[in-house]
Amino acid sequence: MVLDWGGVLTVSVPQFIEDWLGAEGIDRDRYRSTMRAWMGREAMPDSPVLRLETGELTVAEFEALLAAELVTLDGREVAAKGLLRRMFGSAHPDPAMVELVRGLRADGVTTALLSNSWGEGYPETLLLELFDVVVISGRVGLRKPDPRIFEHTLQRLGLPAHRCAFFDDAPANVEGARAVGLHAHRHTDAESTRAVIAELLGAAA
Repeated sequence: MVLDWGGVLTVSVPQFIEDWLGAEGIDRDRYRSTMRAWMGREAMPDSPVLRLETGELTVAEFEALLAAELVTLDGREVAAKGLLRRMFGSAHPDPAMVELVRGLRADGVTTALLSNSWGEGYPETLLLELFDVVVISGRVGLRKPDPRIFEHTLQRLGLPAHRCAFFDDAPANVEGARAVGLHAHRHTDAESTRAVIAELLGAAA
């Protein structure tokens, strides 16, 4: 089982982003238009998000670029230093998903994390407990949905694509995984993901 981190093993991305936007009083329309330009299907291959996720931009460089695009509702500038830490401040692990992966590994299922990173800050002790293989985009210079990062993960696992399932909250990443041959599914909540996994394991028995 190959799983994403943010929005899969954590609470949903919209949830923790909304927490941050509200806490800092950031103009939501300004934030969303920036993210569409940097992350949408029409984003340029050298957009700041893509360069951050492959490690070409440092966290500090990305924070400066993002802060320059944002503004608060009362017209204040957004502080660049620590911006990502604040943005991900409430992105805590989803207990139901942690228990699901913990149970899979205890049952002998090989588990892998495949995450597009916005800097570091992963709970390393938890990752060691939950995953046999950890692939983080900024560490390998590749990002989802590039087929090469899926192929790299499969090589690390030592398994063919058809023996692996992949769960991600981003449709583009699910499509990318399917194109490589993985059984890929969009994660929306722990209950539905648990049901899909139970069906996959039952079919493989």
